[in-house]
Amino acid sequence: MSNPATPPRSLAEALRARDDASLAVLLRARPDLITPVPTDLTQLATRAGTRASVLRALERLDRFALQTAEALAVAGDPASYQEVLGLLAGDGGDPVVAGQLPRAVAALRDQALVWGDDDRLRLVRTAREVLAPSPQHPSPTGLGPTVREATAGMSPGRIQEIVATAGLPSTHDSVSAVDALTKLFGHRKKMAKLLAAAPAESREVLSRLVWGPPYGQITPEPAAHLRWLLDRGLLLPTAPGTVVLPREVALHLREGRAHREPEPVPPAVEPAAAHRPQVVDATAAGQAYTALATVEELLKDWDEGGPAVLRAGGLSVRDLKRTAVALDVPEPVAAFWVELAYAAGLLASDGEADERYAATPAYDEWLDRPPAERWAQLAEAWLTATRTAGLVGGRDTKDRALSALGPGLDRSAAPEVRHRVLTLLAGLPEGAAPAADSVLARLRWERPLRGPQQQGEDLRGRLARWTLSEAELLGVTGRGALSAHGRALLGAPPAPATTASASATGSASAPASASAEASGPGDKLPVHHHHVPALPTPAPLTPPEQAVAAAAAARLLAPLLPEPLDHVLLQADLTAVAPGPLRRPLADALGVLADVESKGGATVYRFTPGSVRRALDAGQTAADLHAFLATHSRTPVPQPLTYLIDDVARRHGHLRVGAASAYVRCDDDTVLNEIMADKRASGLRLRRLAPTVLATQADPATLLEGLRAMGFAPAAESAEGDVLVTRAHAHRSPPRTAPEPVPDGPPPPDATLLAAAIRAIRAGDLAATTPRKSTGAVVQGGELPRTTPAETLATMQAAVLTGDTVWIGYVNAEGTASQRVIAPIRVEGGFVTAYDHTADEVRTYPLHRVTGVAELAED
Repeated sequence: MSNPATPPRSLAEALRARDDASLAVLLRARPDLITPVPTDLTQLATRAGTRASVLRALERLDRFALQTAEALAVAGDPASYQEVLGLLAGDGGDPVVAGQLPRAVAALRDQALVWGDDDRLRLVRTAREVLAPSPQHPSPTGLGPTVREATAGMSPGRIQEIVATAGLPSTHDSVSAVDALTKLFGHRKKMAKLLAAAPAESREVLSRLVWGPPYGQITPEPAAHLRWLLDRGLLLPTAPGTVVLPREVALHLREGRAHREPEPVPPAVEPAAAHRPQVVDATAAGQAYTALATVEELLKDWDEGGPAVLRAGGLSVRDLKRTAVALDVPEPVAAFWVELAYAAGLLASDGEADERYAATPAYDEWLDRPPAERWAQLAEAWLTATRTAGLVGGRDTKDRALSALGPGLDRSAAPEVRHRVLTLLAGLPEGAAPAADSVLARLRWERPLRGPQQQGEDLRGRLARWTLSEAELLGVTGRGALSAHGRALLGAPPAPATTASASATGSASAPASASAEASGPGDKLPVHHHHVPALPTPAPLTPPEQAVAAAAAARLLAPLLPEPLDHVLLQADLTAVAPGPLRRPLADALGVLADVESKGGATVYRFTPGSVRRALDAGQTAADLHAFLATHSRTPVPQPLTYLIDDVARRHGHLRVGAASAYVRCDDDTVLNEIMADKRASGLRLRRLAPTVLATQADPATLLEGLRAMGFAPAAESAEGDVLVTRAHAHRSPPRTAPEPVPDGPPPPDATLLAAAIRAIRAGDLAATTPRKSTGAVVQGGELPRTTPAETLATMQAAVLTGDTVWIGYVNAEGTASQRVIAPIRVEGGFVTAYDHTADEVRTYPLHRVTGVAELAED
């Protein structure tokens, strides 16, 4: 264990000096570091410095923390806190930057991207390589290489010429000459005097390069104003025809700032409109009811088997268009509803040879639940799903079309972006709808993009826009503002009563001013060592917490949803008006008896001969239909509707169709004569077998459809002559589970896993760093100790008698080797029972798996 008073010499020593709470902060922020659990702190530090892990950590920094890391990358190594403050605040200082810098440095320390005391801050090597400027990868700051880096390949004579032309005395070697030039460029007064003598054209060249990129092109015979800069080292050649502005010169021209515009405080989420909370909740509830009706209509349309599954998976473009027409919505919105039903486990492929999409058995269970609970299930599935409907219609990286329900739609960032966008809305006052651009600006600050990777930034922006529109479609928001049940779905506290800008900014500006007042530009803040909390960003809920939040949202939504009605209003024009949502049995029965003509606040159904025949085919009689309408109509049953039902029922079943392949029989031969004389019957190829019987090679279903198209109302019959009653058939897929979200890296560890991992790392570090006595154990470079079985047994028995703690090498049954510190309790039967400090429990080990043993030193 390193001495806390001694500055750490490596990241491993800095981690070793941390307490368990600080290690927990690190592992929670970077869960990839404990997958699997490191054996000790040295391995943890090594893993924290790998390129993949560092890149992931940098991508999760907010803009100011990233700017701080970028400033460290162009500062000296190590750099002092005051040097970093100067690079961010400039020569004139900035109280807001000074107030927020402790938080940014603490965030970098927490994530093990920076280590060391305030006077010796070090950026981990991999992060410096990623962020430091180079010809291949320009720095995000726009700064170029230092004078020393730019003159590395320059001849000593040329360096001396530059030093002399710059007005400096010549030196005996290139190193001291470069040092003198560096000091000149870093001296504000001397540099100002030097630049004052520069031609105007030369200063114009410097102004074009100062904020980057710092590289420029010159001809073999540069102009006089360029030659003036080259002769004084204000521009240095890096390759034939290429020059660079040295970092020290650029910083002088920038007045010491590494960034043109430091952004220490996040931009506020600005409200675009304000509505009464009651209006927002009512609007959102109306959208929620529409969402339920749309999903029901979608799956009812697919009840007897939905569209075919493409060979590569997903819906075809044609089937998506048909679905959009059936739902009366644009295709992108239809893709959203299809993907939502799939994410909620209500829709899946049936797995048959002719694979098609169909509702799952879970859909029937979903229909039986109260409306508010059904909505909560949809909203919860949407909030946590990684499948992204907005991508439908686009192209993947291999230029293949992305289809609804197909592969390639998972985006691991989607749940986090949805949660964060809704959380920002929850920070606004009740009823306030945000300006979309301000939400996007806030998200860009919280997760800025490094370098030229514009695709990642564009995706997060599109995810945010899709979140705002999808939340409105689903009824999480109303008129753009977060509803009360939407706030409960997040598990968020009640809406604040403060102004929109203050609540959107959070607590960032207050600590800034407080810190600025507490410290002057030259003061050294003592809190930099300690944990300073970052900006509050609530993490997404765990599955159990999300289930509780969804139940709370359902309770708030339930009173806002309209009560289902048990009646309709029949009209003389053969229509029925449902003035609101109907109870399920009534809606299902009416959907068979009539066709939906229009939807909206009131649904209009139209009765036609075909719809009445459909009800009769489903087993209803004319008397049943009359009784049904009389029971559920608040108006008298119109006489035209009574006549329509009686007329269709009188002709229904007058013709009988069976298998001959198929036949038609009728007691009235004049009807059969009429059929034979009809030109439309030619395709059925009918022939008369008897005065009352016609036969055809067509199958019974085709014959039924053909006769119905001719205006007849035939009924199918069985081989025994009984009328076949055709009932609605609901095709279901086998039981399916909802698609699992695709995580963005390892999931954050819970408290139990964190505690166990930290205990194991500490114990492993104790085993690796505890001093040992010099014995016969063979140990090289951290390998396991090696002793003979006799020496191992003797050392163990002696430790039992003396109560000493020993260090052992152990190989388990899977062949995994580890180091352990144990206190033997007894040795018998080829086993040693000991208190294992590594596992913090008593364990028994077979002696034949102990590779060696060594006694620990007294100190």
